[in-house]
Amino acid sequence: MPAARSTLLLAACFFALYFIWGSTYLFIRIGVQTWPPLLLAGVRFMLAGGLLYGFLRWRGAPRPTRQQWLAGGAIGFLLLSCGNGGVSLAEHAGVSSGVAALTVATVPLFTLIFVMLRGQRTSPVEWAGIAMGMGGIVLLNLGSNLQASPWGALVVLFAAAAWAFGSVWSRALPLPPGAMASAVQMLVGGAICLLGSLLSGERMTQPPGASGWLALAYLTVLGSIVAFSAYTYLLRHVRPAAATSYAYVNPVVAVLLGIAFAGEHIGVWEAAAMGVIVGAVVLIGLPQWRKA
Repeated sequence: MPAARSTLLLAACFFALYFIWGSTYLFIRIGVQTWPPLLLAGVRFMLAGGLLYGFLRWRGAPRPTRQQWLAGGAIGFLLLSCGNGGVSLAEHAGVSSGVAALTVATVPLFTLIFVMLRGQRTSPVEWAGIAMGMGGIVLLNLGSNLQASPWGALVVLFAAAAWAFGSVWSRALPLPPGAMASAVQMLVGGAICLLGSLLSGERMTQPPGASGWLALAYLTVLGSIVAFSAYTYLLRHVRPAAATSYAYVNPVVAVLLGIAFAGEHIGVWEAAAMGVIVGAVVLIGLPQWRKA
């Protein structure tokens, strides 16, 4: 691939990670105003997973084995049903899109904790990042946004922890190769969200309207297919620390978009927490950059 074309593709992938993933929190906020939260997540991932699976099979990708379906389903449950589904539930419960993104930014913190529990040595800088991140969570919960919705606060923290645990566990499971892994995860994770929507008695109380359909289309095509494909491409072509640097940027993008387009307000405690949590993520990422 020519150098100029490769550079342009890398820039497009980083744009997708930083801004598309950062904007999904706003579109979830818009979507749950007319869609029940689990139904929105389920339809989103079933559509995205079905489109991706069909495209890969058309390109000649092998059909996943039973073992790969089970492994991919387990990770899809943690990352998508618990992770993204939990964010939809939290925003439906009143957590703002910016604060939800800021809470999910603690994923590297939880990831480091789970990796440490598996026996990996932790450097003093990483310990400082853990302590700093915990302090950021405390500051975040002092703010009016999460205090007004304690149920939403618990759900979004659980979502971040589930995403982190699934990411760590996925390294030891026989997942399908390449993008087929994300297709399987989305299909199974989406099906579980739909089952949860049915069992919890979610009902459409009004037609989604133009904004609801736009949110679903954006989350399906750009949030699930385009951005995740960009992430897998970056994991193959840049250093892991660079590929995961979206954790520094997404909260800021989500906060600014929420203030600009959803009339959200970030108080003093939330602003302080943003600085502390982003700083903690940077500290946790420093050893990765040094090793790279």
